Amino acid sequence: MTISYRAGPESNQPATISSEKSRELLSQEYAVKSMPSQLGALDMTATYLIAIFFIVNAVTAASGGASAFTFLILGGIAFFIPCAIATAQLGVMHPHEGSLYNWTHKALGGYWSFFIGFCAWFPGVLVIVAGTDIVVSFIQGLNSNWLVEPWQQGLVLIGLIIVTGFVATMRLRTIQYVVNVVIGLILLAVVIIGLAALVWLARGHPSATAFNDPAGWSIHFNGSLANINLFGLITLAYLGTEVPLNMGGELLGSRNNQATSRRIVKKHLLWGTVLVFIGYFIATFAVLVVQGSAASSVGGYALVTTVDMVLGSFMGKVTAICIMSFFIMVPIVYNYAFARLLLVGGIDQRLPRGMGLLNKNRVPRNAIVLQTIVAIIFTALAFLVLPYTVSLGGKASDLAIEVYNVSQAAATLVWAISSSFFFIDIVVFYFRDRAAFLRQRILPMPILWITVLVGPFACLLAIVDTLFFSWISQIGNNSWWYIVGGITVICLVLSLIHISEPTR
Repeated sequence: MTISYRAGPESNQPATISSEKSRELLSQEYAVKSMPSQLGALDMTATYLIAIFFIVNAVTAASGGASAFTFLILGGIAFFIPCAIATAQLGVMHPHEGSLYNWTHKALGGYWSFFIGFCAWFPGVLVIVAGTDIVVSFIQGLNSNWLVEPWQQGLVLIGLIIVTGFVATMRLRTIQYVVNVVIGLILLAVVIIGLAALVWLARGHPSATAFNDPAGWSIHFNGSLANINLFGLITLAYLGTEVPLNMGGELLGSRNNQATSRRIVKKHLLWGTVLVFIGYFIATFAVLVVQGSAASSVGGYALVTTVDMVLGSFMGKVTAICIMSFFIMVPIVYNYAFARLLLVGGIDQRLPRGMGLLNKNRVPRNAIVLQTIVAIIFTALAFLVLPYTVSLGGKASDLAIEVYNVSQAAATLVWAISSSFFFIDIVVFYFRDRAAFLRQRILPMPILWITVLVGPFACLLAIVDTLFFSWISQIGNNSWWYIVGGITVICLVLSLIHISEPTR
């Protein structure tokens, strides 16, 4: 196979390649040659936590009372751990730029790689909006008179998206230093929140949640106690194990020491998964002990009020600053991490060539700008246009909430579909070349087989749960399923339109 590159530190042009059909993608070679190998285990662990550990999800889980732990454990065992194991296995076998896009191309070919690449990319743009929206919600928590109207929220969101998008175009190594510091801050917030629960109990206060009642831990499908919708919400809290590996071609050792990059893959997934579990359990426990399930009515800011009630307003403000700093970094990390999917698509000529260009900082600026524009358009529609042009009999603020939650649910469905391909790819690799697979397996085969059996079932369950059980009271289940399902179908159809093979 003959490869011709125009790449390197002085070049800003994607490479061209002529060869026979192969499962080797041009993008995996180009990224290694043109982008710095600079991401170590700490960097990847920090990125993993930014991608997955949305601490405000602990408040959502707490809405189910003691059953929050039932769903956290069930979602963890059935979905999160299988996804982490599958991601580690695929990352060790193929530590390349684009993660799932690259893996699926090697397993199933160009058509399915583009489809699943789109499914993996689409939620990332909405999470850019979600991260900035959480910052706005904390600003509102600090003062209930601030940002009351949807248009006010929308303008602040757009401003944050523009600023974070600009930062995402800067040198990755510089941003990564900040990301690593921010992870220290969010872990400090977890410690403070957990300490608040212990101090609350030590002072003789009773727990606001009766953990000794077996009924409180149960899963309910119908009636006023129905809580099955939490499974979809918990799944959302665990999505994103592959996000750091979108930058798999930029790991330390990716150029000349694959053993080093493979160690980084395994190490960051192990420690990141452990820290996510610990963080969610501590934060959920603290909210349930101090305030109970009713805390979910005020949203993620309940984490701060939990600390306020026990340790005072100063520690509460420290906690708020730590959490807000984390969510300011979320759109930055998601923007540059998901831009790598557009980058590889541009290099492989599945997308316009401009998506494969790098700026002087060796990051895909055009892809980041495109994502920023898409996020701004969505935000403008959700907060500035629809609430004031569409009348459903409620307040403008209610419609903004509805649009936001529907979009996040649709993103969860699409993301869960893409996650199911972790397990499909593993099965294909195993049966295509069993000897090669066994040489690179990271766990005994019985564990891997359990993973590939349980993981897809959990993905399917999350899809059904998210589709048929509304996340918000403003939209009933009967309307929810066809609104969310319709948007999801549109997204999937769009991703299936492009059927050409990538350049190899």
